[in-house]
Amino acid sequence: MEYLVIFAFGAIIGSFLNVCVYRLPLGRSIVTPPSHCPFCGKRVRWFDNVPILSYIILRGKCRDCARGIPVRYPLVELLSAFSGVGLFMFYREYPLFIFYWVFVLSLITVTFIDIETQEIPDIITLPGILIGLVFYTALDPAGTGAWLGAFKDSFLGILAGGGSMFLLGFLGEKMFRREALGGGDVKLMAMIGAFTGWQLVVLTFFLAPIFGLGAGIFMKVRFGSDIIPYGPYLALASVVSLLRGNEIIRYLFMI
Repeated sequence: MEYLVIFAFGAIIGSFLNVCVYRLPLGRSIVTPPSHCPFCGKRVRWFDNVPILSYIILRGKCRDCARGIPVRYPLVELLSAFSGVGLFMFYREYPLFIFYWVFVLSLITVTFIDIETQEIPDIITLPGILIGLVFYTALDPAGTGAWLGAFKDSFLGILAGGGSMFLLGFLGEKMFRREALGGGDVKLMAMIGAFTGWQLVVLTFFLAPIFGLGAGIFMKVRFGSDIIPYGPYLALASVVSLLRGNEIIRYLFMI
């Protein structure tokens, strides 16, 4: 029953995340006006605003103008719902579960904004750094045994995450004579470090290029593009690190 409640609640949160993905890059309020079709401007009726189900019932089209609803809407809702269920399997203590679910939900939002706009909004990452630092210190997920140890782990994660990306961008700019990484990626990695600690953010740094390599090759061959949003691969790598990072580290270093 708990899983069903988490799934339903996650889908509802995903519906709100869709509002954030659409409105934040435009600088619009995420509270008002109520949900409406981006094409015809008609307000979405309450019975057409049920996460996942409404998309299926409407066959992916607006009831008023029959324009196609982007598949991103049910996808974000499904990811939000399944992420909650998946995390609850790993973290059964509610404070820690909620802490990491907030983290993953922010990554989902950042991922889709980056895909659509090639930008990562500061309004998510900068507060995320502070939230991660404060609650990592309070919850001590690494089991350091003291708030000071937890604070140190999270703070070093911020420095390691943001610093590694800043250095990578600096070296890339020197090598390729153009901007290699945006400032949004630097802040995103700092946020990831705040939530995961320094060891897992370092692992994230090395995993992300592996996930991004295939996409980069495809974009180059198919579209001749040298630019790919890197945020989604940082997000994916950080989730892998969060769920399996300690096992990967023990395997790599035989400890």
